[in-house]
Amino acid sequence: MVHYHCFSDKHILCKNYIYHYNSPLGSITLASDGKSLTGLWLDGQKYFPYKLISESIETELPIFTQAIKWLDTYFGGKVPNFTPPISIQTTPFRKAVYDILLTIPYGQTMTYGEIANIIAKQNGVERMSSQAVGGAVGHNPVSIIIPCHRVVGADGSLTGYAGGLDRKIELLKLEKVT
Repeated sequence: MVHYHCFSDKHILCKNYIYHYNSPLGSITLASDGKSLTGLWLDGQKYFPYKLISESIETELPIFTQAIKWLDTYFGGKVPNFTPPISIQTTPFRKAVYDILLTIPYGQTMTYGEIANIIAKQNGVERMSSQAVGGAVGHNPVSIIIPCHRVVGADGSLTGYAGGLDRKIELLKLEKVT
């Protein structure tokens, strides 16, 4: 279950915690509010929240244990049968995109256009911008678990990935996407 907090004028101050996980793709930084996963970034990822990380406390927490179990299962080539609790601050549009990403099955892909069409239909509008979807996908704060790597171009091409195109290729190979 993903808990979303939409941006507002009021800023909630809370403690942030981090943990580093060594994956086959390199170091992964996990972030938490103490109860839920609030971030998962590959080392050097675009939009990496350096300021948040520098102000966080590095420690072990039960949520990190759950996330590590999920990642170990995933990188072991198996489909995790659970999702650790996730709580992220985002906009209503990005929430809609992330909800769709969570429905893309392991080993399958969806195009930016397909996601845009789903959101357009949900909102009762004729069209939605694929580029806007791409922007939301690129800013996904919980990579891999919210599977933005499963989104491809209209022709099936492997377009950008905030964690690097080489890592997107490796993630899709792991899932046996051809």
